[in-house]
Amino acid sequence: MREGTIFSRNIKFIVISGIGGFLLSLTGMSIGWMIGTLLVAAFFSFRRPPWLTLPGKQKGLNPYFLRIGQCILGIELGQKINLSIVHIFKEDWLIIIVILLLSILFSVLSGFVLWKFSRTDMLTSFFGTAPGGLSAMPGIAEEVGANTAVVSIIQTMRVFLVVLTIPLIASTLIASPAGHTSSAATGIPAFELSHILWTIVLAFVACGGAFIGKRLKFPAPWLVGGMASVAIVQSVSSSIVGHDIVSWWPHSVIVVAQILMGSSIGSRFHKNMLAGLRKTLVVALLGTLGLIAAMLGCAFIVSKLTGITFVTAALAFAPGGVAEMATMSVVLHADSTLVVAVQVIRIISVCIILPPLFTLIHHYGTRKGMGSHA
Repeated sequence: MREGTIFSRNIKFIVISGIGGFLLSLTGMSIGWMIGTLLVAAFFSFRRPPWLTLPGKQKGLNPYFLRIGQCILGIELGQKINLSIVHIFKEDWLIIIVILLLSILFSVLSGFVLWKFSRTDMLTSFFGTAPGGLSAMPGIAEEVGANTAVVSIIQTMRVFLVVLTIPLIASTLIASPAGHTSSAATGIPAFELSHILWTIVLAFVACGGAFIGKRLKFPAPWLVGGMASVAIVQSVSSSIVGHDIVSWWPHSVIVVAQILMGSSIGSRFHKNMLAGLRKTLVVALLGTLGLIAAMLGCAFIVSKLTGITFVTAALAFAPGGVAEMATMSVVLHADSTLVVAVQVIRIISVCIILPPLFTLIHHYGTRKGMGSHA
């Protein structure tokens, strides 16, 4: 089949899958674009209609669509490391870092429990429970050989449970002060030429970071390398000029990233990935509930030691996504700047530290005959 025909089928698959994302986004769910797109893409991947099936050895969309989505997400996360985060961590940085490390440790333990008490392999268990978010973890998991279907399902389940439980518990246990205004600004800054120029600079920086990440053999270098390089350039440049440098970065760019990643991951689903999933889901559900309970306990300790409201602490340390927790912080009148800062720091830490650690543990387990269940 000609390259042009293959490319047109890729685009057709992305557009059709994106319709599912659009429909789910109408519910108001910020991650709806990715979940809806992933569900529709997985459906067509299972059905494999002739007019969408790609010939030859290509089992899904061309990998560069996923890389583009990861690069966009890396720029989005990297930009959030700015001067405001530095100010936030001046006083309470130690307790915040300790609790973040505890949340990562709890998630690793949850992954270990999932591996021991289900038929899921070690690598998939760890990536499924890692608190890196639905946008980042499945893409990284795919590159290291984990079961992306199981990872996506577990990550989606955790997001839903967090969104349903933590805001409800936080808002009912302790009321937020009336009239308190979120410190995070919403909306897109007015268009200026300097904003466009800075966006172009960050795009080149992200590509350079991805190239370095590939040379250093980072997992998902387009996400991890791009994110780290943008974070460094954004924070250093803002410190030099004395204020945050703003780029023109409309929400539609993130929507495109969610569609590209959702359709790419979903296009590689096949029925064998879901074999024996019932026990895995039960164990993952119990592990997720335990993780949520542990983080609520940690949030309570932080609120007592630092004076940060329990609502803010609960949303900041919740094992959910940045967008979901930021939205909830606005609704519940919490300090959304702190919520976003802590969530982004954890995701960056998870994306940089955990994938190579999981891969190392997996290689060790494989040599010892522990990598998978009989």
